[in-house]
Amino acid sequence: MKVALIDSGGANIGSVRHALARLGADVVFTDDTETIRAAERVILPGVGAAAPAMAKLRAAGLIETIRTLERPLLGICLGMQLLFESSEEGDVDCLGLLPGRVTKLIESEGVRVPHMGWNRLQPIRPSVLLDGLPEGAQAYFVHSYAAPVGGDCVAACTHGMRFAAVVQRGRVAGAQFHPERSAAVGARILDNFLRAGVA
Repeated sequence: MKVALIDSGGANIGSVRHALARLGADVVFTDDTETIRAAERVILPGVGAAAPAMAKLRAAGLIETIRTLERPLLGICLGMQLLFESSEEGDVDCLGLLPGRVTKLIESEGVRVPHMGWNRLQPIRPSVLLDGLPEGAQAYFVHSYAAPVGGDCVAACTHGMRFAAVVQRGRVAGAQFHPERSAAVGARILDNFLRAGVA
């Protein structure tokens, strides 16, 4: 399985790459359009802020490449947020593959932002990404912004407010948490993406 891991300037590349390699994937870290188009699966990782990440993708000429991909695409953490129309973080237009605007999590008494740590996934509708996950499955989150729970949300999570934890629309999917840091649950979701893709 040839997997293109897009160079979006994130700092979690090594751990994502190792998690995929453990599942038997042949991973290439790249910002080359032809390499990305030739891959069987494409992953858009990301740690940092929306505006700099979009600027890096634009400078590399990858915006249209990602928008017109015909292969299954998985966004991770910030990479998932970039799949949406826009982000409140830096008030930036994003890839527009999924409808909605990413907004900042609401801080309140007992609810700290950023959201850091383990939290329970709340399944909303069936998805190949969730196949085989146990009831009450938890994943590891580190983020301050989140996508809305819309029609493309297949699993939600709650931290002060309810937000999209896993999304899927056709070949486009995303995980707000870090699957590479989410033990067996994260490995299962990555494996589901590699084996079944999304459709």
